[in-house]
Formats: sequence, structure tokens, C-alpha cells
Amino acid sequence: MKTVSVVIPVYYNAGSLPPLFAELQKVEAQLHERDCAMELVFVDDGSGDESLTELLKIKQQRPDTRVVKLTRNFGEAHAYKTGLRYATGDCTARLSADLQDPPELVTKMTDQWLAGSKFVIAPRESRDDPPVTTLFAATFHWLVRKMISKDYPKGGFVVTLMDAALVPYIRDSSKNFNTALLAHSLGYKPAVVPYQRRKREHGKSRYTFAKKLIGFIVSLLSFAFGLFFVVQTLVGYRAGVPGTTMLVALITFLLGLVIIILGIMGEYLWRIYDEVTTRPEAVVDEVY
Repeated sequence: MKTVSVVIPVYYNAGSLPPLFAELQKVEAQLHERDCAMELVFVDDGSGDESLTELLKIKQQRPDTRVVKLTRNFGEAHAYKTGLRYATGDCTARLSADLQDPPELVTKMTDQWLAGSKFVIAPRESRDDPPVTTLFAATFHWLVRKMISKDYPKGGFVVTLMDAALVPYIRDSSKNFNTALLAHSLGYKPAVVPYQRRKREHGKSRYTFAKKLIGFIVSLLSFAFGLFFVVQTLVGYRAGVPGTTMLVALITFLLGLVIIILGIMGEYLWRIYDEVTTRPEAVVDEVY
């Protein structure tokens, strides 16, 4: 019997864990029909709610479940890679704990794996998310397709299933790689299982609107300030020395570009520094 490992990072998901486990039990039954066992690995990424309590309840009901508790929040990608270190299956699937990604995707991806695919992805055909989240996600995926990989799915993907042969490349990769992009760039032609991302019914995303705007607020204000002077000129309003509008617009436009470029350079410098230091990617507190 082959084993399908399912790694699930958990962060403030106390409300979704009980229904998630109920759906995973159905998935396990479906895998048994395919002569496959399921290994469950949950990684609590420093949740401040009752997530760990709910995870331990799941372990009581299903003793084979492994629960890894990190000392603090290290980020979903690092939690996922930590989970890979405890996964021992013939293939490993990644699933979110918020139930926006249907757990039955694991069964569908397993079918592709059993048919011979070593790498299976579940791209989002559509998503029932707030408009701001959808906008930022669409912008990010558009940039990825234009600048990095034109074959990258338009809706992006997080849910994956990898053969055991691929797992070490992700598990042992550098600390600041986007794991989905890295997996997609390894050269394996992915089998595709598209789906519609569900509306979030439990809790709220910890990736807030404020976090998405950090680094761009000042530059946006600069562009807006310059645009204000241009509009004043277009409607016939004249103030100050002639040529002031053009000078202000030029300075604010260039200032906005400089701030964006400095932000990008800062990201690179921080990632280089973080990579060359010996700071651990994640610290495990307890394993249950």
C-alpha cells in the first residue's frame, strides 16, 4: 500500500479545523479505495487561538496524526517546509487549513499521481475572495507570468502534490524561495486539477490589507500629488511661477519611481542577508 502524506500549515484556524478533519476523513476513505494510506502532518505556525487544542483533539481521534508545534509564527512557507521534514509518504500533498481549498483535491491529485504524474498542481480557476485580495493576487500572478514564467497558471496555485523524488528539492531549498514557483521551475510537467476557490467561512485572513500596501503608500502619494498639479493646469487653474506644474509633476513621478526601486533593492538585500546568516528557518517546540 502506498502512502499519501498531507502537510497542512495551521495559523489561527481553530474554527475550520473540526470541519476540515471531517472532510479529510472522507478523503482517507477514498484513498483506501485506491489502496493508498494517508499520513496527516499538521504544523501549528505559532497560532494565538485554540488551534493547538483542536489539533490535539484530532490526534486523540486519529492517533497516527502528527502535530508539529513551532515556537512562534515563521510564515506559511516555512511551516510547510517544516512539515515536509516529517512527511514520509510516497508522495506529499500540500493543503490549506482554512477550507477555502477543497480537501477532495487530494483525491483528485492522487489519481493523477497514480497515473504516472510526479508533479500535480491545483490552479485556481476563480476565487470567492474580497476585491482587494483578488486584485493583489491577480497583479502578482500577472507579474510572475510576464517576468518569470509565462507558463505559470493565471490564477496561481498553492495546493500541490509531489512525488517523493521532488520533495528534497523543496524541503532543502533556500529560506526565501517561493515554494510554488520553485516547484514549478524544476522542469517536471505538471498535471493540472483546476478548481474554484471557496469563500472563507471560518476566521479571517491574517494577511491584512495594510500589509499588502507597505512599501507603496509613499510612492502612491507622490504620484497622486503630481497628478493633482497636472489636473489643476488642465482645468485652467494657474498658481505660482510658470512651469511649476511640470517641475512638481516630474519630481514627484521620479520620487515615486525611486522609492519603488529602493523598496525592491531593500527586499533583495534583506533576502541575501537572511540567506547567508545561520538563522534557522523555523524552530520546533513540540512534536505530538
